[in-house]
Amino acid sequence: MAYDYSEVVENTQAWAQQAMAAGWINAETAGALAGLDVKTPDNLFNQQEARPLIVAFLGGSGVGKSSLLNRLAGKPIARVGVERPTSREVTLFHHHSVAIQHLPEHFPITHIKIAQHEEEAKKQIIWIDMPDFDSTEQANKQLVLQWLPHIDVLIYVVSPERYRDEKAWQILLAEGAKHAWLFVLNQWDRGQAEQVDDFKQQLHKAGFFEPIIFKTICTDEWQDDEFATLETTLMDLAQGHTVQQLQQRSQFLRKKTLQGQLEMIRSAFAAQISLADLQTLWQSQWQQTRTVLQQGFSWPIKNAANYYAEHAPDLLSQPQAKRIELWDHWAQARFDDALDTFILDAAQQGLPVTPLKTALLELRGNASKTLQAQTELGVRLALANPGHSLHRVFLKMMRLAEITLPLAAMAWVGYQVFMGFYHSNQTSTHYLGVDFAIHSTLLIAITWLVPFFILKKSQPSLQKSALKGLDKGIQQAFDLLGDEVLQNLEMFDHAHAEQLQQLDALIGQCHCPELESRLCVDNNGVLGRMLVD
Repeated sequence: MAYDYSEVVENTQAWAQQAMAAGWINAETAGALAGLDVKTPDNLFNQQEARPLIVAFLGGSGVGKSSLLNRLAGKPIARVGVERPTSREVTLFHHHSVAIQHLPEHFPITHIKIAQHEEEAKKQIIWIDMPDFDSTEQANKQLVLQWLPHIDVLIYVVSPERYRDEKAWQILLAEGAKHAWLFVLNQWDRGQAEQVDDFKQQLHKAGFFEPIIFKTICTDEWQDDEFATLETTLMDLAQGHTVQQLQQRSQFLRKKTLQGQLEMIRSAFAAQISLADLQTLWQSQWQQTRTVLQQGFSWPIKNAANYYAEHAPDLLSQPQAKRIELWDHWAQARFDDALDTFILDAAQQGLPVTPLKTALLELRGNASKTLQAQTELGVRLALANPGHSLHRVFLKMMRLAEITLPLAAMAWVGYQVFMGFYHSNQTSTHYLGVDFAIHSTLLIAITWLVPFFILKKSQPSLQKSALKGLDKGIQQAFDLLGDEVLQNLEMFDHAHAEQLQQLDALIGQCHCPELESRLCVDNNGVLGRMLVD
């Protein structure tokens, strides 16, 4: 699909606006794209109809631009004078049937003079006399710059004395590729052949292969010059396909310029480091910071373990019990330093770090919440299930023994009592004596007291359990913080890839091979000689 230049600019500016809002490009880059000029000569007319060729006289003060226009018109339509600046307005000279539909916005209407004619032969040309570009008045310079995008052919007028004017060359070099050019060495009655050769050499340096230079004399007295050839050349250009060729060339050159801008942005925008390298960079930085934080937490978690051990019932039964804040300003500063160092390293790799900062911003504020939640969960679980798994199995066995052993002893004593009573009736022997009663009581007591004593002495330390739970919670919090950064890096990489895809799409919209194939202009022809090589 072939995109019009204005469409490409609109798409580019929409991308630039969202990219700047997201931090992918800076305000300067976005401003440069927002200021892209979409003005063309077509903007002055109803685009449903074929338009005339727009030809403008451009030059410094005193070179005779207005005199040339007056000679073309056959009457004084442009103001002529010798004071500086001479031209303070734009003069438009066109056929009465040609209607300019849209004057450029913000143009001072009082500085535009319109003159009309009836000559059918000149119907396809609009002549414009521009203000002096070397004017001391800033308003005159602005008028020239505002009108330049609406011009097809610039007739660059110089005089023998001023063909090397520095300001003239500045505007020629800046606008050279954007227009077709004809050159007029006016006031030739005061010129020399060497000046023409020197002028031609200067134009060669500016990029013109074989520039077309007309030598003219605009005085009241008739003199032999090349004015008629100039007039005929312009008439021939207006009758051919010059307008269409210049439109296509303008589209191509503007797209090519925009493509270059976008490629420069992409070159600066594209990451020089892969996601895997970025993740490795963070993991290395986080490992160092994690070691420092673990060392810094060693003393605070001991104090916290003592507190939680003393208030274990409150912690387990009351959700709103007092909390011990382990993540203090020191810890936050270390975490922020780790992120800042990582972002700085990423910036040195050529990454746009503003969106990376934005992606990691939320993590800075959530780090304390993450550590608090994980340590509280860890200490609650540790206090609810103190000791390690083997220890807890042993305690369960002791609790079972505390019940089963006394019951077994009492069952045995009961059995002995029953059997003793039975045998005493059969053999007339004495029933159980005092020794048996004492021994039985001692046996039952021992089977209860031994498991009870072991349970009492084998209870795990709540302080050690709380310390273990806190340490486990801290490790889990560190793992979560590191993983959250990695997840944000994945999202950052995905967003970065999307921006590059959008840039590539815009660059693709600038590429127009079918238009380029139609731009073959004979360098030896009139139009080819009017273009920068």
